Amino acid sequence: MPTKVNIVLDDDVKAGLDRLVDSGKRSRVINNALRREIRLMSRRAANVRLEEMRATTKAVSTDDMVTLIRRDRGR
Repeated sequence: MPTKVNIVLDDDVKAGLDRLVDSGKRSRVINNALRREIRLMSRRAANVRLEEMRATTKAVSTDDMVTLIRRDRGR
């Protein structure tokens, strides 16, 4: 269910929104932009976590990885 919120926009952002987006479509444009930004932020956070994990684990060769996957799959 949609929720109405109050936000503060910079003057230049508001002016661009008013100039480029019809009044009935502004919420949709803002929602889509926020969804994209939230996905990007989530990916960046996941990447940081992966980099942290990569720094604390030892490297595994491709052959070892294939062997481990096959073992786990019961082959």
